[in-house]
Amino acid sequence: MKRRIAVVSALLLVAGTVVWADTLVLRDGRRIQGELIGVSGRDIEFEERAGFNRRVVRVPRRDVVRIEFDDERDRDDRDRGDDRDDFTGIPRGMRERQVNVTAREPWTDSGIDVRAGQTIYFQANGETRWGPSRRDGAAGERNSPYNAGRPLPDRPGAALLGRIGERDVFFIGDQPGPFRARSSGRLYLGINDDVLTDNSGALRVVVSY
Repeated sequence: MKRRIAVVSALLLVAGTVVWADTLVLRDGRRIQGELIGVSGRDIEFEERAGFNRRVVRVPRRDVVRIEFDDERDRDDRDRGDDRDDFTGIPRGMRERQVNVTAREPWTDSGIDVRAGQTIYFQANGETRWGPSRRDGAAGERNSPYNAGRPLPDRPGAALLGRIGERDVFFIGDQPGPFRARSSGRLYLGINDDVLTDNSGALRVVVSY
């Protein structure tokens, strides 16, 4: 009898693990259930669970749409009105500001002053049209050629850029970060393009700092 109870308890524990598993949602449509272990550089370390089988996988962050956390802690967050369950890697409690980055302006003032060493995160969506048949999001043009006229010549055209002060220009693209400020000053946002007069559209960027 005791052995039967132990077996039932073990099965319930396994069932509970499946029910409350985290889910890794990938851009190709796959959903991997298991448990988030951590984030290492540009990779996500995840323990995949399928029945009694477990294995640790490393998935590039660019391939991940979101991580759905379905556990007691996440339910408590939703009860408090916090329904942001998309994976961004951004710590809770940071200040946020939304900036509308128009494609026709060389640089848009974010209204944020940063200090050297400060950690900044970016979440961008939207699309810019920056020439005939050219339409891209924050990641910019795929297989973009070198263009000496752009703020960052060797980075994709129309990609999201940041600038601190007057000279410190850095690449953001569609990566949330973290980005560590190399200098202190005002934060500006723009796109990596040399001719702005034929542009339209905008990127909506949430800056966490």
